[in-house]
Amino acid sequence: MAGTLKNVTDASFDEDVLKNDKPVLVDFWAEWCGPCRMIAPSLEAIAAEHGDKIEIVKVNIDENPDVAARYGVMSIPTMNVYKAGEVVQTIVGAKPKAALERELSDFLG
Repeated sequence: MAGTLKNVTDASFDEDVLKNDKPVLVDFWAEWCGPCRMIAPSLEAIAAEHGDKIEIVKVNIDENPDVAARYGVMSIPTMNVYKAGEVVQTIVGAKPKAALERELSDFLG
């Protein structure tokens, strides 16, 4: 999947996400997931518009099953927002960009 969002792995998750100073939205996805591909452009746009406030990264659950299992990701797309190393919000399912921005308003404002 092409794009500008950083791909995070099981090995880099703690450093890239849990130790980040900014809130981090982690998009748990897989190559075979149609809804995951549908929301990718929206996440790219939100990252471009609000990158100073929130970082958006991707975790391919097929290539990185440990972190998905650690956070109980059962269906994709699942997006967790991490702040200070803790999950502070979870969004499950494909949603339009406007709906994602509404759900993330606490972090984008």
